Formats: sequence, C-alpha cells, structure tokens
Amino acid sequence: MAFIDVIKERAKADKKTIVLPESMDRRTFEAAAQILKEDLADLIIIGTPEEVAKNSEGLDISGATVINPFTYEKTQDYIDLFVELRKSKGMTPEKAKETILSDYAYYGCLMIKNGDADGLVSGACHSTANTLRPCLQIIKTKPGTKLVSAFFLMEVPNCEFGENGTFIFADSGLNQNPNPEELAAIAASSADSFRMLVGAEPKVAMLSHSTKGSAKHDDVTKVVEATRIAKEEYPDLALDGELQLDAAIVPEIGASKAPGSAVAGHANVLIFPDLDAGNIGYKLVQRLGKAEAYGPLCQGIARPVNDLSRGCSAEDIVGVVAITAVQCQNM
Repeated sequence: MAFIDVIKERAKADKKTIVLPESMDRRTFEAAAQILKEDLADLIIIGTPEEVAKNSEGLDISGATVINPFTYEKTQDYIDLFVELRKSKGMTPEKAKETILSDYAYYGCLMIKNGDADGLVSGACHSTANTLRPCLQIIKTKPGTKLVSAFFLMEVPNCEFGENGTFIFADSGLNQNPNPEELAAIAASSADSFRMLVGAEPKVAMLSHSTKGSAKHDDVTKVVEATRIAKEEYPDLALDGELQLDAAIVPEIGASKAPGSAVAGHANVLIFPDLDAGNIGYKLVQRLGKAEAYGPLCQGIARPVNDLSRGCSAEDIVGVVAITAVQCQNM
C-alpha cells in the first residue's frame, strides 16, 4: 500500500476538523469534494456565498461546513481573541476585524486557537510567509520547540532507497540559511515527523558536498558542527554527517565513503544545509524522479498548520489534508 493510502486510512479512523481558507481558488473545492467523498476529514471552508458559489460550481461540497466570516455568529469572539493575543503589539478591534475579514488564514487560525477546529491547510494561492505568519502570531510554537521548520514528505516510485522510497527532505520550505544549532533542531524535528507519519525508525543524514572531511569550506564546517550538536543533544537519534547524497542513501557508496557509519547508505531523513539545496533537491526528485511531494509540511507549531506549493494540484491538497489530520491525531 502506498504511503498516502496508509495516511488516508489513519485519517479516516479518527476524523479531525480541518480548515480550508482559500475559497477564492477552484482547487480548494475540487479537493474538498474528494476529501468528503473519501471521508478523510470534517471540513470548514471560509468564504462568502459569492466566493463559494463561483468556485465550487458543479462540485458536491454539501458535507462541508461553509462559514461566511462577515455574518458568522462567532466572528466577534475571534476579533476579541485576536485583540487579546496581540494587544502588546498594538492590536485594536478595528484592525483585528479588518485583518481577519481580508485574510481568511487569520480567521482559520483563530478558529483553531478557540478550539473550533483542529488544523489548517493553505498556500495554494498564498506565499509560505503569508500562510505561516498568522499561525505564528496566533497559534504560536509548540512548547519546547527551538524553531518552526518545513519539510516535504517524498514518495519515490520504484525506489529501493530510504524507507521503500519514502523520505523526508528538510528544510525545503522555510529557513533560508540555518546555523548549526538550527540545523540540529531541524534534524530532531524531522526525525520525529518521520517516525510519526511513516511509522518507521528515522535514519538522519546531514547533507553536504563533502563526506567525512573530503572537502574543506565554511559550508562544510557548518554541517560538521550541526552534526556534533545533534549527536550531543539527541544521543538516541540515528544521525550522521557530513555526508554527500550518494553516501547517505546508496549502501555500497555509504560503506565506501563512510565505513562504520550506521546511517550512511541507509538514510531516510535528509537534512539539507540550506533552503536553496532543499528546495532544488525536492523539485528535482519530484519532476525528474516522478515522486509524490507532499508539503511543505510544518513542524514546531502548537497545532498543525500546513503550507501548499502554489503549483499544487487538487490531489496534492487532498494528500496534505490527510497528513494534517494525522498530525492532529498525534498532538
């Protein structure tokens, strides 16, 4: 059974309520119709009757709860909550109302904060920054989390590497140039996400253009230091670096370039040195390797909020909603 099929079965077993705030996009409704048909989650769609009617034409979304934020009975509660949360930043009732009625992601995050929903999926027509800013202001970070990061869950067809072709690539969506401490934290969060979503033990590779000192550069030194920190702070984690990609995932190359490593040649969680590498890497595997790429999925937020690529399909949204529901189950 494919990874996403397993995730869907888990989502069905304990349904959660997921908010879809992008009622201005047809893909939202195409995905919603499929999610409801497969019974993967309870859905809340935020939008005016005009937005919903225009973009859902011909689709059956009758099983979703559609909320018009301009008339919904709890809108004032959400305005009051937003003011309370942001009063130290100068938030006023007028500004709160303007913000949540013009940007439904804020409205959805306030629903989660108020206990009226479990998670949110957005980003089909909004940037990552515009998707994550509301949740960081309202939902905040998970206790004990050093930073919020983003990963892609990659499922590569006909692949003997990783966990039967399944990998986590991080950070591939958020942190531009993490320092060693941040890279170590990303590695730990990604390992937890892999264990929770895939149900297998993570083997974490700290990636570089160097393997075990084969090259000298400040970029290599950063990964070496991140590996040292991660091993010190998370001693029970199967993690190694610095490793080139082939040494990380190909057993014979790992054995040759990093003999004695328990991770080299067997990695299923790949930690990229910066966002350029991570973003380019996932898109290469997605487009040339014909992999399914789910994300960017977020880790480190107090409640599950996940981003979408603006080039996503409706089917991509279905997958991310199912994954978000499973994350909600494990909060």
